[in-house]
Amino acid sequence: MGGLLIIDSNALLHRSFHALPPLTNSHGEPTGAVYGFLLTFLKAINDLNPDFIVATFDTPSPTFRHKKFKAYKAQRPKTPDDLIQQIAKTKEILTAFSVPIFEKEGFEADDLIATIVKKTQQEQIDQKLKVYILTGDFDTLQLVNDQVKVYTLGRGVRDTIIYDKEKIKERFGLEPRQMVDFKALAGDPSDNIPGADGIGQKTAIGLLKKYDNIENLYQKIEENRADDLKPRIKNILLKNKEQVFFSQLLAKTRDDAPIDFDLKKCEFGNFDKEKAEEILKKFEFYSLLKRVPEIKKDLSLPQKEGRLF
Repeated sequence: MGGLLIIDSNALLHRSFHALPPLTNSHGEPTGAVYGFLLTFLKAINDLNPDFIVATFDTPSPTFRHKKFKAYKAQRPKTPDDLIQQIAKTKEILTAFSVPIFEKEGFEADDLIATIVKKTQQEQIDQKLKVYILTGDFDTLQLVNDQVKVYTLGRGVRDTIIYDKEKIKERFGLEPRQMVDFKALAGDPSDNIPGADGIGQKTAIGLLKKYDNIENLYQKIEENRADDLKPRIKNILLKNKEQVFFSQLLAKTRDDAPIDFDLKKCEFGNFDKEKAEEILKKFEFYSLLKRVPEIKKDLSLPQKEGRLF
């Protein structure tokens, strides 16, 4: 059995939208985010050659995190209309390539990804199934293990990096399982996760290297067995204890989203050739037509040159 590619679609679209200049087709419709999404999608397929692909999306409705914490992601500007318009286009393209789409009210795409990772654990163990999470951010690094890796963007949409356990250790000095507690201590401005006021990333990393997790850290403090901690740091941690554990709850992905997932239904490659060709022409992605045969060698799309936008 080969690999499973799970797409964090909204994160990838957001990253593509901001990484590329505003692009439109001949009808004046925005298509830049879709184009960037497709570039990364096709590159991931060529790099990883997955046997299975599934796409996850956020929904506009509030999640359980918003209900617990009204300020969750509240600092983010409203999603631009030009980007909202491209979500439906992206789903249309994924459908043309016969990629199953999952979204669930009350849950973020990250929770669906965590749920799919959990639902394929047996295949990961028995059949050595490799799982790759294609995303535009670091929120799913906590899911990385021997079988699960994160395939994410570098500086642009063409530059990609694969994060395994070693790469996370090299970048952050931590184990994947510690990434949640890292956010719980240092906070995450992008999601408005508060963390402990006064604890920065460097201090958070140092604390986790020594105490492994926040449960052990607070146990040592409360048992007066953390003599090496500076009084200022100890006071900050005690003052922010409730906020730290609440931040941990916000940062941790849930793996119990109620979705009906069947790995066999995510097998990739048996998509309609004409439909795939027409959808790329519809959005005027003519330069990408010649990239499609790299996905499936017998997919005979015309090598047509023309205006991209």
